[in-house]
Amino acid sequence: MTAAGLAKGVRFRPATRADVPAVIALLADDALGKDREHADMAAYEAAFDAMQAEGGNQLIVGTDAEGQIVATYQITFISGLSLSAARRAQVESVRVSGALRGQGIGQQMFADAEVRARKAGCRLIQLTMNRSRTESHRFYEALGFVASHVGFKRPLD
Repeated sequence: MTAAGLAKGVRFRPATRADVPAVIALLADDALGKDREHADMAAYEAAFDAMQAEGGNQLIVGTDAEGQIVATYQITFISGLSLSAARRAQVESVRVSGALRGQGIGQQMFADAEVRARKAGCRLIQLTMNRSRTESHRFYEALGFVASHVGFKRPLD
């Protein structure tokens, strides 16, 4: 399949519990994820169940023409008071199969995320990412995202 054919052939849908191992494989398929993810599916399945129970927290997968999972992202809808009570969509855990990066799947993924965000009444899409992902910085800027804030994290272990 050509790169253009693959990108057009990717379909995005809500993940099922059976998709969790394939999603974890995608999350582990990069320099940062290979050391963060592990093989204990029970913890991931419990997290998936919790996400499903939350309602506004969705795991989305992209599948190719054969039904193989080739991309994933998580989208969470957040209501708030700031920005004139704007509802926002938080996008996290964005991954495209390493073998398929650079073929337009990421653009299609964010088009899908925008449709879902608009349908949920959101007026803003936001995301965070690791500073070391310089290629991703360029990708998000090309999609119109602006690096407008500084983020901080602190483990609660």
